[in-house]
Amino acid sequence: MNSNAVIAIHGGAGTILRTSMSASAEADYHAALNAVLSAGQRVLADGGSALDAVSEAVRLLEDCALFNAGHGAVYTAAGTHELDAAIMDGRTLDAGAICCVKRVRNPILAARRVLERSDHVLFTGEGAEAFAIAQGLEFVDNSYFDTDARYRQWQLAREQQRPMLDHDAATLASTASNNDDPMPHEPIDPNRKFGTVGAVALDRHGHLAAATSTGGVTNKQVGRVGDTPLIGAGCYADDATCAVSTTGSGEMFMRMVAAYDVAAQMAYRQVSLEEAAHDVVMNRLPKIDGRGGLVAVDAQGNVTLSFNTEGMYRGFARLGEAPVTAIYR
Repeated sequence: MNSNAVIAIHGGAGTILRTSMSASAEADYHAALNAVLSAGQRVLADGGSALDAVSEAVRLLEDCALFNAGHGAVYTAAGTHELDAAIMDGRTLDAGAICCVKRVRNPILAARRVLERSDHVLFTGEGAEAFAIAQGLEFVDNSYFDTDARYRQWQLAREQQRPMLDHDAATLASTASNNDDPMPHEPIDPNRKFGTVGAVALDRHGHLAAATSTGGVTNKQVGRVGDTPLIGAGCYADDATCAVSTTGSGEMFMRMVAAYDVAAQMAYRQVSLEEAAHDVVMNRLPKIDGRGGLVAVDAQGNVTLSFNTEGMYRGFARLGEAPVTAIYR
């Protein structure tokens, strides 16, 4: 049995707005990250697979309104929600993904079913929902994903007539409210925050897995798909190298195939996880104005939480140790 079993998660990256963050709000984010890590840690401690651990972690992040995935997802230009998710098994290189679904309560569970019960890797829209229905997954009305905070952000994005990354316009919403029912303050500047959730894990059997889920960007054009459900961009896992889950400016992570690049550098350059992740996040992505970060773990249990923004919701938990969570650099 591997004694280095570990899980790491992220919930978005961006520019710090520490001055607008109350101690209680900051505590809420740490508590949410801690709870998710503890749940994943229990899965690993009980001998569960890395795939089980990342599935559970991302499912819980999808159910938490603090993050842009599942309940709490941002609005499209049409006032709806479209969700994407992907998952990959490092043991077999099997992968599953779904995108543009509107009624699947937990997109990551649908992605897992694609991995396990389909010959395909990616389903979209109505086809993805038909597959999820056939698998007996829980469906909800699209309004289940609504939150007041995301709605106010969308209203301001519409006024500006442009898409806004994740919580874009939340700071303006606070100001526009004239202190009457203001937006909940966040530790990461909502105007420069990239919202995706994800998890990576190494289990006690020595296997790796990665999973990522998102609600996309506020006021996005209907049908827009970012990096999250694309294997190699939003997540990647290979027992021979590492497991990676990304968060950031999706189009740039797609163009750089960022998650796969970390694994490829380890395989072809023979560099460490830390060096590979640093090169992708700090050197390659910035060349095309790619902002964001990633969490990754290698086959030896080394963890990296790398980002080129001022902050990233993140944390990790090793077996037998208290979870570690962080927001600021």
